[in-house]
Amino acid sequence: MKLAPDAEWDQTAARGAPPLRVRNIPVMRLFPETATPDARRLVIARGLRAIGDGFVSILMPAYLLALGQGPFEVGVLTTATLIGSAVLTLMTGWITAHFGHRRPLLWAAGLMIFTGLGFAGFRAFWPLLVVGFIGTLNPSAGDVSVFYPLEQSLLARSVAARERTQLFAQYSLAGALMGALGTLLAAVPDLAAARLGVSPLTAMQAMFGLYAASGFVVSFLYRDLAKDHGEHRAAVQPLGPSRGMVYRLTALFTVDSFGGGFLVQSILVLWLFQRFDMPVAEAASIFFWAGTLTATSYLAAAPLARRIGLIKTMVFTHLPSSLCVIAIPFVSDLRVVIGLLLVRALLSQMDVPARSSYVMAVVSEAERPAAASLTAVPRSLASAISPVIAGYLITLTTFGWPLLFGGVLKAGYDLALLRMFSRVRPPEEGGGAKERA
Repeated sequence: MKLAPDAEWDQTAARGAPPLRVRNIPVMRLFPETATPDARRLVIARGLRAIGDGFVSILMPAYLLALGQGPFEVGVLTTATLIGSAVLTLMTGWITAHFGHRRPLLWAAGLMIFTGLGFAGFRAFWPLLVVGFIGTLNPSAGDVSVFYPLEQSLLARSVAARERTQLFAQYSLAGALMGALGTLLAAVPDLAAARLGVSPLTAMQAMFGLYAASGFVVSFLYRDLAKDHGEHRAAVQPLGPSRGMVYRLTALFTVDSFGGGFLVQSILVLWLFQRFDMPVAEAASIFFWAGTLTATSYLAAAPLARRIGLIKTMVFTHLPSSLCVIAIPFVSDLRVVIGLLLVRALLSQMDVPARSSYVMAVVSEAERPAAASLTAVPRSLASAISPVIAGYLITLTTFGWPLLFGGVLKAGYDLALLRMFSRVRPPEEGGGAKERA
């Protein structure tokens, strides 16, 4: 098919997707110019995984409640999933040093299949607890599984430094947008029960089967990743010159993750169930719009970071969202609660691509897998303690103590991060090796 005279392809770097120019106006790229095919595969895989994460994070507490379990058991299972992910995440540096990225990602896809089949096949609490600990179940709107550090370190070397934050933003955008669509699928069991006469439990188990199927599809994307060359594996090393900085960042991320554990999506859904007796379909609709707003916010993350810097982007977007969470327990009007949740969704995740880019920027390339592993562990390990506490608190009262505790901890993290790292700039912001040491 021949293009119109006023439209032409601007042939650029072979590794990047060429932008279409219409009347000499460049149309926005789907991927950064310097992104490799591996970067594109990882972004697509993130989106596909997020669909499953979206409906599982809502159906998991609903499934346990339908099985006769209580809020405390929901918290225990959520904690088990996060601890299991943390154990695997902590080993990421060692795993990539010995096996590269491709094979571990294929193994992780296998765990995803196992997780879906396990939840589809079991109804007793203890087998589900074991599957949750071993598998890839993600109770959060974000990515807290072993996939994240593996993909993060591979993404960092799959694009030029000047476009790193943009790629991380698009990676996060894919996860948030497809995760939002996935939450709508959480309403399928109710629809199946109403229109087809299918048991709600059977319909929920079928959805976990769909989660397993998505892991199977993702495995094909990972299979096409470039095989790791020997020089990449040899270059991977434990933390060296950047050790002190990474440890300080990890300590702060631990506080943030511990606070975030009170606010993982499964706990928020559980609290809405208990406080407002909300149906699953209505919760799915709310978190669809929350996920859509989160996805929209990622579009602004990279331009904002270029304008004010990565650290300020992290703090000045995250802090207002923490204040919204602090206010929610004191509100009894459901409409206002939903409004505050949506404002939080618009702001709370803009720091994610900035944080990922910042960590990868302030360490050497050889240290990136170890740094990604160490700084990602708090997303699972520290946050693993909070859900069981949150579940217990919800059994005592519907006031919203989990939200209050989580919001205060995350606000404290924001202020500490600004104070400690506002002068530590990545190379693209004029920072030097001396600042990173």
